[in-house]
Amino acid sequence: MAADDAYGLACQGTGLLWRGDFRDARRMLVALARRADRRSRVSRAPPSSGGHSTPAEDFHRHRQARAQRARALGALLVELDDAYRVKSSRAPDVRRACEEVYGPAQGPCVMSLRHLLGLIGAHEWRSRGIEIAVLGGRIHPHYGVFAPIRSEYLDLLIAAPLPAVVSSSSLAFDIGTGTGVLAALLARRGIERVVATDTDPRALHCARENIERLGLQGRVQVQAADLFPEGRAALAVCNPPWLPARPSSPIERGIYDPDSRMLTGFLNELPHHLVRGGEGWLILSDLAEHLGLRSRAQLLQAFAKARLTVLDRLDVRPRHPRAAQADDPLHAARAAEVTSLWRLGPANP
Repeated sequence: MAADDAYGLACQGTGLLWRGDFRDARRMLVALARRADRRSRVSRAPPSSGGHSTPAEDFHRHRQARAQRARALGALLVELDDAYRVKSSRAPDVRRACEEVYGPAQGPCVMSLRHLLGLIGAHEWRSRGIEIAVLGGRIHPHYGVFAPIRSEYLDLLIAAPLPAVVSSSSLAFDIGTGTGVLAALLARRGIERVVATDTDPRALHCARENIERLGLQGRVQVQAADLFPEGRAALAVCNPPWLPARPSSPIERGIYDPDSRMLTGFLNELPHHLVRGGEGWLILSDLAEHLGLRSRAQLLQAFAKARLTVLDRLDVRPRHPRAAQADDPLHAARAAEVTSLWRLGPANP
């Protein structure tokens, strides 16, 4: 089948079961991706009416194009047997990668090749880990758990001065811990006890594994909780998803926060979980502001509504490659992006 014909069927919602050589399947996927990208460039063109689109319209059009691309590429399927072996010649051994995400095989199945390659990539990330210089160790992300590949926000956590009250109440909360990297950094900074929370079972497993690898299990406790655990701490840290939009898949939950639920939940509950003199550290990019999804005024209003005052703010520019890619449809917003650590305290302590 020609790639044009395959792409046409995929766009119509027809699944394509590949039974040939695995490397040829990957070539077909690349060919489908080229066609999807050409279509995406056309769909990103500004409105023909002559008017200029807003950053928010550009963002939503970009997301729509990415979703259409994912659906088309996801139509190319491969067959696996009852032990997660791909039934194609020259296929890699994917058993470990599949078991890490889905557990023991329950029988033969078909799977999107694009998704399978994602599982393989996640397994490699998990095996190798990510070197975190300020931590003096490696973090091993699991599939579906946001990986700390952008190190600039970690530098902010190291640079911010600890509240004076830490000397007498050395307890901190890490809200939405993910891989556990922030909890580990707080422990490395001398916090005697850190309680790290999350609601995602994958994240909890990932964080516990990383804390154990780093030898910090005696100082960092990972527990399932929706935002805050019980009690009050000298410091509460939160790095919520930065964009107030609805994720289209579970793997996007580390990027998108529908209706800013996690952000506003952290702010509103923060005053009730700090000891006198304690602080909340909110790590947040202003990318949403440049995309027209949230204004600075709305963020400051959220602080005021939660009866919080800004004690200080530390800023850093992103260093990731996409900030310099002029062909990125969101380049203007990414180039202007600043990530901040907001030091917050109760307005009426």
